[in-house]
Amino acid sequence: MAQGDDNWWRDGIFYQIYPRSFQDSNGDGVGDLAGILRRLPYVKSLGVDAIWLSPIFPSPMADFGYDISDYTGIEPLFGTMADFDALIAAVHDNGLKLILDLVPNHTSDQHPWFVESRASRDNPKRDWYIWRDPAGDGGVPNNWLSEFGGSAWAFDETTGQYYYHAFLAQQPDLNWRNPDVRNAIYDAMRFWLEKGVDGFRVDVIWHLIKDAEFRDNPPNPHYVEGRPPNEKILTQYSTDQDEVHDVIAEMRRVTDAYRARVLIGEIYLPLHRLMAYYGNDLTGAQMPFNFALLSTFWSARSIEKIIEDYEKALPRGAWPNWVLGNHDRPRVASRIGSDQARIAAMLLLTLRGTPTLYYGDEIGMHQVAIAPEDVRDPFEKNVPGIGVGRDGCRTPMQWDATEFAGFSTARPWLPLPEHYVRDNVVNLEADSRSILSLYKRLIGLRKSCPPLVAGEYHPIAAQGDLLVYRREAEGWAVIAALNLGPDPIAVTTSAIKFGSSILLSTFLDREGERIEGVLDLRGNEGVIVAPPARAPE
Repeated sequence: MAQGDDNWWRDGIFYQIYPRSFQDSNGDGVGDLAGILRRLPYVKSLGVDAIWLSPIFPSPMADFGYDISDYTGIEPLFGTMADFDALIAAVHDNGLKLILDLVPNHTSDQHPWFVESRASRDNPKRDWYIWRDPAGDGGVPNNWLSEFGGSAWAFDETTGQYYYHAFLAQQPDLNWRNPDVRNAIYDAMRFWLEKGVDGFRVDVIWHLIKDAEFRDNPPNPHYVEGRPPNEKILTQYSTDQDEVHDVIAEMRRVTDAYRARVLIGEIYLPLHRLMAYYGNDLTGAQMPFNFALLSTFWSARSIEKIIEDYEKALPRGAWPNWVLGNHDRPRVASRIGSDQARIAAMLLLTLRGTPTLYYGDEIGMHQVAIAPEDVRDPFEKNVPGIGVGRDGCRTPMQWDATEFAGFSTARPWLPLPEHYVRDNVVNLEADSRSILSLYKRLIGLRKSCPPLVAGEYHPIAAQGDLLVYRREAEGWAVIAALNLGPDPIAVTTSAIKFGSSILLSTFLDREGERIEGVLDLRGNEGVIVAPPARAPE
């Protein structure tokens, strides 16, 4: 990856770190910036190009950092600004990039802006947040629901109005129709850009603008009992308003004023609506996150269709991206099983577009069962018993077999699974066929193989559990053949013009094997094969 290249993010591989859970340096059971710095050699060894940090700003931690009380500071739990400066310097010295999590939709209710806003109806910052009079019956202004359960409106006794919160009541939404709010956030962005950060991942970017008339959202005719209660209504008026794209274009202009920066948007929307976030003439987010693989039915035909639909929907010139896991969704190894987690790794790192890895997925970390007394996630506390808890995918990184997995010298903020003594970095680094070894080999192959970075994607017709596609650039092609089922598959190579030798198998035991007529895939095996050299013209 060329560090000075404005489009470095297209060629790069992103690695998300949840700071609370990566490495504790001071024995308080919570990860921190100094801990990330200590583990930087490991991150570098993976071969990734950019680190994305979940929020590190001052916060009361009602939602573990997604309730910010100061956009230009460092949360003391994570360290100091000097720790941050040391980290970003080391990241850059190692040829890596650093992406920060920007949370512009809402602040903490303890942010000085909100403290002023709720002080009186005529406070200069009153309009920085969304305030509404009670309905005629004295109740909430409309039927909008919080993502974390209950009404999205909280009553303020002092001023006799309701304020809107798409998430917790401790997370009041900013009024992005107010230009002063926009400028304040843009100034915060510039603060970090001046410090050298290489871009932002923007939290819930599709929430920023709400319907100017605050109309009731329509009911969801497809709601299923047992799902989160906020899904009872469709967010027609509370999210994804047309005016949001003007805001994102403004954000993009802020980052574009600095060379080689990237703007990434967190967006959970259907495909046709997601594409609008690239912006007119690609002036929106360079990478609106594509979360399709997080929720799809894990089958060859389902995934094949997702790829096809996504590729067809991309605006001209737009760059794709793929995600297998994050801090809000169950671990991939638990969603699809440990065997298929290796297939998922090969899929992620051979598809066209920028891949994002979630810390711990490279060592096959599973979703950890959290006992009721250990629950920390406010979503699970507000809506218990239906499986919405996010703690299980946020547990500490499993470094070694010592007490507390080498993460801390104290009891971690979230529990570790018993199997960490087996499934940890030290053990897996010593195993040349481990999932960690597979990730490193895949990343290395991707970097040395231009078709896997910039090549076109061409599906190859297949049936059953077999997913096959070709990546091709400048006359050089490789083919990925993935068996998404447990049973062996034999493929006649002439039918799909397979290559002559295997570059890599998910089992890491067939490199260089010649293919003669038939490619035999074991259950849950994927391979990357190289076609024969082209004959001279």
